Amino acid sequence: MAEGTSPELYHARIPIYPRSVKGRFRTLKWGILALAYGVYFLIPWLRWERVVGIPQAVAFDIEARRFYLFDLVVHAQDIFWLAGLLVIAALLLFFVTGIAGRVFCGYFCFQTLWTDVYILIERLVQGERVARIRLDKQPWNGEKIAKKLLTHLLWLLVGFWTGFTFTLYWGNAPDLFLAFFTGAAPFPAYATTLFLMFTTYVMAGLAREQVCTYMCPYARFQGAMFDRDTLIVAYDEKRGEGDAGRHKIARGFKSKSDREVDGAGDCIDCGYCVQVCPTGIDIRNGMQYQCISCALCIDACDTIMDSLNWPRGLIKYTSDKAQHGEKTRFFTAKNIGYGVTLIATVVALIVSVVGHVPVDFNVSQVRQPLFVQMSDGRIQNSYEIKINNKTDRAVPFALEIDGLPSAELDKRQKQHLHEQPAQSLSLLARVRVNPQSLPASPAEFRFRVRPQDDTELPILEQSAFFHSAGNH
Repeated sequence: MAEGTSPELYHARIPIYPRSVKGRFRTLKWGILALAYGVYFLIPWLRWERVVGIPQAVAFDIEARRFYLFDLVVHAQDIFWLAGLLVIAALLLFFVTGIAGRVFCGYFCFQTLWTDVYILIERLVQGERVARIRLDKQPWNGEKIAKKLLTHLLWLLVGFWTGFTFTLYWGNAPDLFLAFFTGAAPFPAYATTLFLMFTTYVMAGLAREQVCTYMCPYARFQGAMFDRDTLIVAYDEKRGEGDAGRHKIARGFKSKSDREVDGAGDCIDCGYCVQVCPTGIDIRNGMQYQCISCALCIDACDTIMDSLNWPRGLIKYTSDKAQHGEKTRFFTAKNIGYGVTLIATVVALIVSVVGHVPVDFNVSQVRQPLFVQMSDGRIQNSYEIKINNKTDRAVPFALEIDGLPSAELDKRQKQHLHEQPAQSLSLLARVRVNPQSLPASPAEFRFRVRPQDDTELPILEQSAFFHSAGNH
């Protein structure tokens, strides 16, 4: 660097033009993409009849504070299940990364899935890699304007449908669809759709590999989960370079036997593996944090090896140990720890979901004032009681107390409790007791909410405390 000059802090982006490739990993990626898109875009339209709630297989009803997942209804008080799902997702990511590296990034990440579609649109409109490079270099004319405009319009259309589909999860899809395109939908529906449309357009269409390289934190902390047994996409340097390095196909370097005589490796330096890489790296330079383990370079190299009738595997999934002739151990102590913790968390979540009660209630004592002495000498405490009916039918309840001799329960105006389906009921209950009948102060007792119909709902109990004047 010349004296008196400052280092350049910004490196201009080098455009990447991924080339298409065919192979087993590209086919697998198309299959996963089709499945992911099918689930995401079609689920809101899957009908699921319910007695109460949105008749949709998966719906998030913010107004009613309920999430519908097929037959499972998640209420606001069950939101800790979401924490369980997030923990499971994190543990699953750690477990899979410890064994198979960044396969999530290469096959399942939303950024990868949507970028693949955006690149496909670009390729269909503008042509293959060489044609796209030539189009970008040529001056602006009718052809360039038309192709660029069509590309960006299709990108925006995919972005719009992505955002709109997400919005459909938050209401009844047919009704929301009609309301949206007639201008009758609520403002958040339009705001959410437009926000996701433009973020999808920017991330998958414009930023692309920069999201994986600079924005995604996973690229930075993945090394903490890698070890020498972790599968990575790697180039067989010994086979590819030989003693004299890689060499293109030329006179005297066409067959393996000719190349072995001159010490040339199997890599013909065609650059196909670099051209198909969505992040623009050269896998032959060794492991790099930009690699998302999509394995497209494996398909590219296998295609060249097949055309030459040479063995595949010059680029392949392997581990650092395997590259050095050692045995790969997938079930290391770290991975077993991840796996055991993952299984335990999944089991705990399943037990919680299966064992959740269809009706629950909670009691909180009114503490201002803590107690009141009546004119007849009895002590009165007040309690706020909330009953949540999570079933899809109306249920009559009886509210009782147990453990306080000669106690009187006053439910004020709500003498008969009849709770509607999927609703919450709040009431104020007063308990009056003759202080002479109390064994101690405070005295423990129980509220009991008991279903009054012929149901299999359990009898629920909630402990509370009774405070007499003797406390103070």
